[in-house]
Amino acid sequence: MSPTATPGAKPGHALPRAYYTDAALFDRDLEQMLLRHWFCAGHVSSIPGPGDYFLVDMGSESAIVCRAADGAIHALLNVCRHRGSRVCVLRSGTAVGGGFTCPYHAWSYALDGRLRAARDMPAWFRRENYALKSLPVRIIEGLIFISFADQPPALDDAVHALTEAAGTHGWAQATVAHRESFEIRANWKLAIENYMECYHCQPSHPEFARRHVYARPAAQAAEIERAAQARSHALGIRIADVDRYGLQARPGQESVAVYRSALLEGHATASADGAPLAPLMGRFAHSDGSSTYFDVGPVSDFLAYPDHGVIYRFIPRSVDRTQMEVLWLVRADAEAGRDYDLSRLIWLWQVTSIEDKQIIERNQEGVNSRYYEPGPYALQEAYASRFVEWYLAELG
Repeated sequence: MSPTATPGAKPGHALPRAYYTDAALFDRDLEQMLLRHWFCAGHVSSIPGPGDYFLVDMGSESAIVCRAADGAIHALLNVCRHRGSRVCVLRSGTAVGGGFTCPYHAWSYALDGRLRAARDMPAWFRRENYALKSLPVRIIEGLIFISFADQPPALDDAVHALTEAAGTHGWAQATVAHRESFEIRANWKLAIENYMECYHCQPSHPEFARRHVYARPAAQAAEIERAAQARSHALGIRIADVDRYGLQARPGQESVAVYRSALLEGHATASADGAPLAPLMGRFAHSDGSSTYFDVGPVSDFLAYPDHGVIYRFIPRSVDRTQMEVLWLVRADAEAGRDYDLSRLIWLWQVTSIEDKQIIERNQEGVNSRYYEPGPYALQEAYASRFVEWYLAELG
């Protein structure tokens, strides 16, 4: 197949095999969608002090997210301006001496990317012309968003939606309690399609399905959802649903969606016994027995409960490899062992993520078959279908 060819896709159906297996199409995914949009790099609590940093990737691209001496957060391309070496190798840490030094030829950079020193250069050389390249970065309710695009979509709609959703849950005053990474041997689109639907939840995620109304068809869930909304409003929790996902995004704006859904009766949060796992966050004086899902861009997804939050970062690595990073948030003053039991906190989404890894990899194995034919999406797979429509539009 030529790098510019795209096999035909049938509306309302999964994608043809090549979209999940062809390396040339993965390169197009990066250029025409993934590198053009915003994605969540992490949470501000991961870099609390000057010089603290961590690395984030997208395909073969790498960025350094760091906090400067003035408290500002920067996103810098992890590519030395001399010969192109990676400047940072360790995934996270604190910059020695208030900056970064390339291990190859010792070019030294400040935390804002300025070149501080370069040994034995010609007389015409000017340090100010060789700073590390900066990437767009925005902080929304404690979440760090970056983009590899020179002019990414505007974030006005996302800011408005997350100020209400993540703001109500107190995510700007949260801290990362735990981080776990899962390597999925599958194409990134299979991972996103899986996350964007709950048609698979009852057969594949029994622990999730026993706690979340979202696992049920809409007709079965409608009455429970209405009662949950009334309960939330009575407690002063009003988070409006937002649907500007994919092709529904306003022109020039980043995709964003917010969806509120009830937990089943007897569950204050997503715990094994239904009891709270950690101190309540944000504006929650009492649990309203609901959860809030929100999504920004194509690969960043979030889930908030009254007492903790979960960040899902999908990181496409290659045509058949995707990293799924999961971060658990709790209130900033909560202490493990005193205010929460870490094993209880991470239980559900650790179990669910392991199950997701397995089912996505099985999906890839089946799609690899020469006999695979794309099937139609079910009613509960509406957002997966919308993701595919958006993806095809981005590829033109």
